[in-house]
Amino acid sequence: MKNNAEKLLITIVGPTAIGKTALSILLAKHYKTEIISCDSRQFFKEMEIGTAVPNQKELKAVKHHFIHNKSIFEAYNVGDFERDALAKLDELFLTNNVVIMVGGSGLYVDAVLNGLDYFPEVDAQIRVDLMKELQKNGIESLQKQLKKLDLVSYNEIAIDNPQRLIRALEVTIGSGIPYTTFKNKPKQKRNFQSIKIGLSAERELIYDRINQRVDFMIENGLIEEAKKLYPHKNLNALQTVGYRELFSYFDGNFTKEFAISEIKKNTRRFAKRQLTWFRKDKTINWFNFKTDSEKIIETIPQK
Repeated sequence: MKNNAEKLLITIVGPTAIGKTALSILLAKHYKTEIISCDSRQFFKEMEIGTAVPNQKELKAVKHHFIHNKSIFEAYNVGDFERDALAKLDELFLTNNVVIMVGGSGLYVDAVLNGLDYFPEVDAQIRVDLMKELQKNGIESLQKQLKKLDLVSYNEIAIDNPQRLIRALEVTIGSGIPYTTFKNKPKQKRNFQSIKIGLSAERELIYDRINQRVDFMIENGLIEEAKKLYPHKNLNALQTVGYRELFSYFDGNFTKEFAISEIKKNTRRFAKRQLTWFRKDKTINWFNFKTDSEKIIETIPQK
């Protein structure tokens, strides 16, 4: 890795629908730099409406990286992103003193800033069996299993996310040791400086913004987008809020109205877990989402 000791990565975090994209663009324009997205759902080019990617005007305003750079048919995980993001940072720091990173995926943010925890190799058949269990008995069955085997992980990870749930279970089952045992090891030292900006609001206001965003997605074609993806509903990338509920509607298990209400409910739950994750990080500098960008910039070391 190159020596970027004088370079600064500004990371903007917070719950979904809080306004991270808008702030990231304002900061990127101020520093005349580019943006790295670390929203794990926005990597996939087939998923546009349901992942709230920046619109065309926003994408043209500032150059973004890691948006629609992969297909749902490609395997891509947090370890792959860590490697790719660090390589991209080395490249961007050649011509920029500051780079902006933005996203609500706490695990992906942490991977770039601190490195991943080590996890042992486990028998691939365990994941296959867990996927079958998910398809047959639903996510609640896996949640109960994790609660019994590793209560700490059950309380900490996004248990509404099948991928995270299965990952915790496969490590716990495969190693015979709780998933949490392998987490929170000493962090890796990066070759750049870092500062984290968090956006917050009253919880009811966040929930209201989420409900409005879901309505906007439905009005702008989310159901039609999900229909195109329905034949591939078992792919890992599609095991996510906004698509999973509509697949249940297409299967005849939900009415359309109930599916939409479930998207709102599950997105609110997702936001709550995002806040829980980020609130544990005492190095985040929190601001109300209405704070003027100039006031936020005043708190950032000048480069």
